[in-house]
Amino acid sequence: MKLFVAIVPPQSVLRELAAVVRPLHALPQASALRWTGLPTWHLTLAFLGQVGDDDLPGLEQGLASAVAGQPELGLRLGGGGRFGDRALWAGVRGDTAGLTRLAEATAEAAERAGIATEDRPFTGHLTLARSSIPRGGNDRRPDGGSGRGGTPDLAPLADALAGFHGEPWRASAVELMHSHPGPGPKHYQTVATWALRGRSADTASTPAIRKVLR
Repeated sequence: MKLFVAIVPPQSVLRELAAVVRPLHALPQASALRWTGLPTWHLTLAFLGQVGDDDLPGLEQGLASAVAGQPELGLRLGGGGRFGDRALWAGVRGDTAGLTRLAEATAEAAERAGIATEDRPFTGHLTLARSSIPRGGNDRRPDGGSGRGGTPDLAPLADALAGFHGEPWRASAVELMHSHPGPGPKHYQTVATWALRGRSADTASTPAIRKVLR
């Protein structure tokens, strides 16, 4: 299975973002992009790629241990940015240090289970659209630059998100998700969910795993 570890914001938060993103579809650059949609929106913590069935139990055990010591996070979506001329995203505000620690813990757990993760610094974001530039180009160029090879300049789209300040919410769970291959819109299913540690002492026990797909 092609897997990744993620946090899924509440539906009210995603609907608020959808209302802000909808007008961007009318901008000149929008037609050249592949837009993601609310049903698939999430914050990726670690991308794991293809994981064999034999590796799944060890991965799940490692992720359960990694998540058990991590607290709930106060977050909100806000602002926007781009990875070069390749991807447009909404930003994350709030306890971003805690979000980074959680992402690093899940990536380390995957690597201890023998599953390689992407070797790049973590940037909390929610992907909104992608261009057609292949991976390995200048997708992480910090200044973005202008479009190349006929690709759209994503700067106006990112600038249009600058004033967005989403409602605050608490991230209370981490999900292991399966990305289904094939043509058409992306389709994800949850393999397992682990609760983050709550704010009170009596919620600090090891979270239960809720199996959804095997």
